[in-house]
Amino acid sequence: MLALVAGALLLAGYARGGPGWPLGFVALLPWLWLLDRRRSLAGTLLVAYAMTLALVLAGFYWFGFAIGRFTQLGPVAGMALLLVFAPLLQPQLLAFALLRRAVRLRQGPLAGALAGAAAWVGTEWLLLKPLGDTLGHGLYPSVWLRQGADLGGAVGLTVVLLLVNEALNAALAGRSRGARALAAPLALAVLPPLLLAAYGQAVLGRPVAAQDPPLRIGLIQANIADLEARRQAQGSHEVVRELLDTHFAMSYDAIERQGADAVLWSETIYPTTFGRPKSEAGAAFDREILAIVDAARVPFVFGTYDSDGEGEYNAAVVVEPGRGLVGFYRKTRLFPLTEQVPAWLDGPNLRRWLPWVGHWQPGTGARVLPLRLRDGRELPVQPLICRDAVDPGLAIAAARLGARALLTMSNDAWFSEHPLGAELHQAVAAFRSIETRLPQFRVTTNGFSAVIDATGAVRAGALMNERSLVVGALPVPQPPRTLAVAWGDWVGPAALVLLVLLLGAAPALRALATAGKASAPADEAAALPAPVALLPPAARWTAAALRVLARASLLGLGVALLLDEALRTQTLAQMRIAGALVLAPEAAAACLLAAYRSQVSIGQGALVFTRGRQRLELPLQQLAGLQPWRWPLPGAGVTVQLASGQPWPFGVAVRDTGALARAVAAAGGPAPPPRHAYARAREAVRPGRLGHPLAKFGALPLLLALPAFHLHQHIAYGSGVGEYLAFGLQAYLQAFAIWWSAWAIGVLLLAALLRVVIEATALPAALLRPGQAVPLRRGLERGALGLLYLGLPAWLLLRVSGLSA
Repeated sequence: MLALVAGALLLAGYARGGPGWPLGFVALLPWLWLLDRRRSLAGTLLVAYAMTLALVLAGFYWFGFAIGRFTQLGPVAGMALLLVFAPLLQPQLLAFALLRRAVRLRQGPLAGALAGAAAWVGTEWLLLKPLGDTLGHGLYPSVWLRQGADLGGAVGLTVVLLLVNEALNAALAGRSRGARALAAPLALAVLPPLLLAAYGQAVLGRPVAAQDPPLRIGLIQANIADLEARRQAQGSHEVVRELLDTHFAMSYDAIERQGADAVLWSETIYPTTFGRPKSEAGAAFDREILAIVDAARVPFVFGTYDSDGEGEYNAAVVVEPGRGLVGFYRKTRLFPLTEQVPAWLDGPNLRRWLPWVGHWQPGTGARVLPLRLRDGRELPVQPLICRDAVDPGLAIAAARLGARALLTMSNDAWFSEHPLGAELHQAVAAFRSIETRLPQFRVTTNGFSAVIDATGAVRAGALMNERSLVVGALPVPQPPRTLAVAWGDWVGPAALVLLVLLLGAAPALRALATAGKASAPADEAAALPAPVALLPPAARWTAAALRVLARASLLGLGVALLLDEALRTQTLAQMRIAGALVLAPEAAAACLLAAYRSQVSIGQGALVFTRGRQRLELPLQQLAGLQPWRWPLPGAGVTVQLASGQPWPFGVAVRDTGALARAVAAAGGPAPPPRHAYARAREAVRPGRLGHPLAKFGALPLLLALPAFHLHQHIAYGSGVGEYLAFGLQAYLQAFAIWWSAWAIGVLLLAALLRVVIEATALPAALLRPGQAVPLRRGLERGALGLLYLGLPAWLLLRVSGLSA
């Protein structure tokens, strides 16, 4: 109980922002200590549930009051509903606790920490939480650390916080083992924040390039809230009249006295459909707005309603002088149970019990609109409405579409009595500017309105519950293409991939006492004779250079596809690049190795190499040792050291260097050299039939290309053999070959990405837990194959089903 309370207090201090942000690096320690002492699954579940309650009370108590006010049930009922729905508001805590425990029991603390972090951010990615919060948002007050969000978003900062807490927890758990045992976890705890701080400092120190005149926008925070109560007291027409008069007057001040290039009003501040009036009074209001915009000679952007045959939308509209209505953006992320109800849940009974439930329809995603300024410039901008700002994907999509600024509008009157909720909403919105490096103008009904630059800093703003005109100017250069924009919201999916890899290790892992022994028989089973390549130095380094070229080109192709949208649509160009720079060097290296292929065996006290009728013997008495290559290029191999002190002129490329060294030692030769656990694990885990290149890069792409090509034929030609009927067999087969090749390139790139993940996980694991290196690698390899052979077909099935529907 004390640990729960301690964790809640630390998180409460962290969530309040300001100087409390360093608490995020230690806030989870009491809860981790508590989880590590739960021996049963039920105990872990109970602690995880208690953590959801403690977190919503510590960081989101204000939401309970907002619920009570919105539903008119009162604060007590609002807090009760908050606690009831705590597991739905913070589901990542349940996934974190359960999957951390499952992996930790089988693979140890390091894998458990990675699994817990992956489960946390993976769950947040799968289930966009109602408030869009993640632990990394609490680092907003740190000017340096928050800049790291342009790499992996706020969830990337969450991963850093989780792993630092885990490292400190490991240090506390091992403090009785002395200072040396503390060195590794403390280093892992200190290094990520230092790297983030250095990166942030470098980002803030970048020189600002020459740019166009800044964009100057007036934000109208009229502080007119609780419109429903006003309607009941004054009538709808009078409420709209008051809203427009107030906004017209404040807009005049912004334009005429403070030189604003445009004005921005808040969410649904014009509470009816604009451009599609429902009455003559609504048509008159529309004409009045158009006349005001024409007289002001600057564009207006404001929140209103839109409608079509599907229903009504919460929308933002751009109105331009002399041109009128330019376009609508429809809010994409509606708030559940207040703006929208799922169709399966909706009905008369629900609306009788919850009369305040809305009828909005969701928009279709980002839509960049032109904003023509007084000086003739036209800037592409992306409006975001309230909860849209908690979804990184919308801002990222806008940046990819060419937006130069974000225009965010919200109604945060929910938080009038508890401004902490509005502060969090503004901090979350600021991360969208950091991730995309787009300036942002954010207006709210009654606070906090702000002008936010590309580093997330508030350059001008208004307080809560006050009428205020905020006018600010920000540069709008062409933004740099950040990693977050190039890769999208990538941390969550990558975490799920890592989680699958870690869970794939479970069948291969048993008690730690037997884990290391289980791999020994596999090593000893590698008997001679065995295939090798007997390479002179020139042949070895030529083959090595070819393979380095192939792998570097594959990496370059992957980066090019991420950065160059045009290349992603040019399959033939991809095929030419992959063929010339990846497949050709790889094939040349394979041919070179095949030219020097032979068999190695031991007979009559000698190491015997045979190739057809050729035979080369090397007496074991002349050997001083078999030294594994420091750089395994073109593959694993050994240098034979002679008793004379000189190396043998031929390198021996062999897959399992450990088995060869042990066989030589067993026959009376020199003892095998000590080898690192990472190298032993790489050789001990064999790829199997599914890991063979022909299966992975030939058969699997073929199986994937068949249904995709068949669907393409139906869509493009109206029949599964439509292209054959229209253009003949040659055109049909050429088209299929292109589809097969495209899938092969995709599988190759995914396999390369999985290989990076495997090696990046296996290396630190071997350093910290050498006894678990072999079973962990075996599990990672199995998980990667599972993603290739099960994940890709499942993804394709979902895509085909969606297109067919």
